[in-house]
Amino acid sequence: MAIQLTFRRTSRLSMRIAKNGDVHVSAPFGISKREVEAFICQHQEWIAEARRKTSERLRQRADFYSQLPLTTKSQKIEANERLMAMVEPMLERHAKVMGVNPSAISFKPMISRWGMCNVKERSICFSTYLLLLPDWCLEHVVVHELCHLLEPSHNLRFHALMDQFYPKWKEARKETRRLMKGGDCTDMC
Repeated sequence: MAIQLTFRRTSRLSMRIAKNGDVHVSAPFGISKREVEAFICQHQEWIAEARRKTSERLRQRADFYSQLPLTTKSQKIEANERLMAMVEPMLERHAKVMGVNPSAISFKPMISRWGMCNVKERSICFSTYLLLLPDWCLEHVVVHELCHLLEPSHNLRFHALMDQFYPKWKEARKETRRLMKGGDCTDMC
């Protein structure tokens, strides 16, 4: 276990566990090395539990994504075709109601996000792993990305647009997160 210490303009010591299990400690400028070491020693149980939880979350994510094999070119092509067949009618229906028109739609096997909207180019890219989600959660992602064509950031206006165009978006996001944590179905937002 590596420990990474960073001095910041903060009033207290804090720490987090990185995905690789390392401990990242933030400390106020001027604090002694002895105080930092004591802080770490006092929190050994917390560190062990946090590392266990981080490892479990990573295992659950890996299990989730492994449900859709995308190792060969033919698997990727077939998955993208299936996803396009599902997404296209949703895009047409919602884009018309919302008064938007994306310039291009693409698919990539992204695991860090469900979709991306390039506002300047008006293009949208969806994660191929959306195939692991129930249709209503996938639809949430479609509407989410279309809303970015109206409002680039996740501010109050954006959330109001989501409420207007897909009122059950919060439930879809919650279900997606539940499924990624090892639920009985697949879902991701």
